[in-house]
Amino acid sequence: MFHSSPARWLALFPAVAAMAAAAQPAPPPVLTYRSALEGYRPFTDEKAIPWKEANETVYRRGGWQAYAKEASGAGASEAASPKPATHPAGHSMPMPARKEQP
Repeated sequence: MFHSSPARWLALFPAVAAMAAAAQPAPPPVLTYRSALEGYRPFTDEKAIPWKEANETVYRRGGWQAYAKEASGAGASEAASPKPATHPAGHSMPMPARKEQP
């Protein structure tokens, strides 16, 4: 059986303590405080334009369809001239008649 005396453990204690102290990690980096409101700019109202002027601007730009095409990412050439559906032989295909619902 293994028997060790307390004197032997007490003799090893300074060596173990020195090794543990040497194995300590470097001190953590210094933390700095940055406020979430550091770049805050208070809300300011934009100058309102008359509704007739706003409607004219939308009309000149092509109406709501132009804004919808811009938002969908359609190219400028597609937005300028929509092409009708054509058959591979080259003639246009009429839309089927719409059925009336009772």
